[in-house]
Amino acid sequence: MCLSKTVKWYKSHQAYLVALYALVINLTAMSLSQADTHANDISLAHTSSQPMSLAPIGDDIYVHHGAHLDIDTGYQGDICNLSVVIGKKGVAVIDTGGSYQVGQQLHDAIKKITPLPILFVINTHVHPDHIYGNAAFVNDHPAFVGHAKLGNAMQVREEAYAKLNQKYLGNAAKGSVLVKPTMPISQVTTLDLGGRTLSVTPYVNAHTNTDLSVTDHQTRTLFTGDLVFIERTPVVEGDIQGLISVLESFKTQDIRQIVPGHGPVAKDWKTAIQHSSRYLNVLLADIRAAIKHGVSMEATMGNAARSEQSKWLLFDVANRRNVNTLYPMLEWE
Repeated sequence: MCLSKTVKWYKSHQAYLVALYALVINLTAMSLSQADTHANDISLAHTSSQPMSLAPIGDDIYVHHGAHLDIDTGYQGDICNLSVVIGKKGVAVIDTGGSYQVGQQLHDAIKKITPLPILFVINTHVHPDHIYGNAAFVNDHPAFVGHAKLGNAMQVREEAYAKLNQKYLGNAAKGSVLVKPTMPISQVTTLDLGGRTLSVTPYVNAHTNTDLSVTDHQTRTLFTGDLVFIERTPVVEGDIQGLISVLESFKTQDIRQIVPGHGPVAKDWKTAIQHSSRYLNVLLADIRAAIKHGVSMEATMGNAARSEQSKWLLFDVANRRNVNTLYPMLEWE
């Protein structure tokens, strides 16, 4: 096959190859990584014997903060932020956790706050720590809201994710089945909670190719999913330039606070976004420079964005994984 045809074939299959490659990278890099030196300073999230905490952040919005853990360093299915927005008619849940068990704890915590029905369960993207809790909400018969590509992405990854859950969660993975969107989103969509609306915005390819954000207009709160990380090293599976572009678009929005996919709620949200953008731009520049000068991917994994190391938690494992994902794609530029 000539080079031009090879490039054309790669571009036409890029989305599928990225998803497949990311799965391989995640499953192999996990076994090689070690706990970040900051990990001992981070308190673990609740265990199965403890009720889940939901912290109020204003005007009937609640957030549960998952622990800053990598998938192989004490992972218990509870490492991302899970959010709840309550209107006059019902509730929207934004991400549900990495297992049925975590989802059930979230469900129980919601019912202690409000008797209103759960109208919407929104997944911000396909990664397993955000979606497996969906199963705990099936009997509520909500609309399961996700990116138009989320259902297919779930199907492609289902077997690999099930193996990952069994390996790291063991018996705690029981009941953790994937629940696909019943309300796929391909354009900005408004959800009505009764006297309160949420705007759901899908993106083409950024953190993944299944990302969406959620804006609560009443409080001007932006729920970013993993488009924004705070404290913890950002992760890129999709398109780093697309992610940088999305972050730039956030800066123009009329919002008061952001709830990231991982990390604390930020009222100084422009600074938080700038931190993510800085890391991503440094990473992109360093990988491009390495490719230009013929530096191998293995060497680049140890050197790229090294100036950012002291600024982020879980840097070594996440940054190495990012290089593993991005280096092959950037070689085709």
